[in-house]
Amino acid sequence: MGEVYEKLLRCYENVRRKTEFVPRVALVLGSGLGDFAETVGVEYELPYGDIEQFPVSTVPGHAGKFIFGYVGDVPVACMKGRVHYYEGYPISDVVLPIRLLKLMGAETLFLTNAAGGVNTSFQAGDLMMIKDHIAAFAPNPLIGPNIDQLGTRFPDMSQVYDRDLQKLIRRKARENRIFLQEGVYVQLTGPSYESPADIRMLRMLGCDAVGMSTVAEAIAANHMGMKICGISCISNLAAGMTANPLSHKEVQEAADLAAPQFKKLVTEVVKELA
Repeated sequence: MGEVYEKLLRCYENVRRKTEFVPRVALVLGSGLGDFAETVGVEYELPYGDIEQFPVSTVPGHAGKFIFGYVGDVPVACMKGRVHYYEGYPISDVVLPIRLLKLMGAETLFLTNAAGGVNTSFQAGDLMMIKDHIAAFAPNPLIGPNIDQLGTRFPDMSQVYDRDLQKLIRRKARENRIFLQEGVYVQLTGPSYESPADIRMLRMLGCDAVGMSTVAEAIAANHMGMKICGISCISNLAAGMTANPLSHKEVQEAADLAAPQFKKLVTEVVKELA
């Protein structure tokens, strides 16, 4: 076994000494979106710092704990806050939580994030369903010896975001009268925000939203055969699209405004998975 897989197993064994909960759906709650956890019927909470060798989030707005419980009848595991590559962790640590959730039993991964709007038709507060992503600017978590116990050396990436889950998200948005954008998300490393020239380039490449997370997690989950869907909260228009400077405070404030619709949509989608 390689070092990365050994560390994953140690984390898994450490968690299993604390809880036997088996989630069906894993949710990653991005910046400002952690309040969704209030809708969960909580069975057990586990701070990241209580898991030996587990990476701990250092970003404001990321509580840094697992919440295990139920949304309706569906057993879920929520990551209330994630770790990012820009915090200084190796990319294997960034995706370790996703791999851990799969080992625990999760078959579906629901990714969320706060993102900058690149598409000129977007507005702050919009929700965007992720249809595809661009991974060219983010470190690939599969570089290095393949972990054969998790997946194949060369995983197919032609349909990372599950079509059936996309249909379900569209239907639930329509039924609940929630305005939903759709588009392509791109992950850059951060932590600096993009320059106006960066944003012009990304728009020419076909990107609709940009952030500092999610894509590496989706690659790792796809490698393991998980069903994946994702929603971005458009927290601001990207650099050069308005006269306003970008700030993390703005990201959190926009996510707070979008939180009621976000909670409703995610809850309705997860309940349907029963």
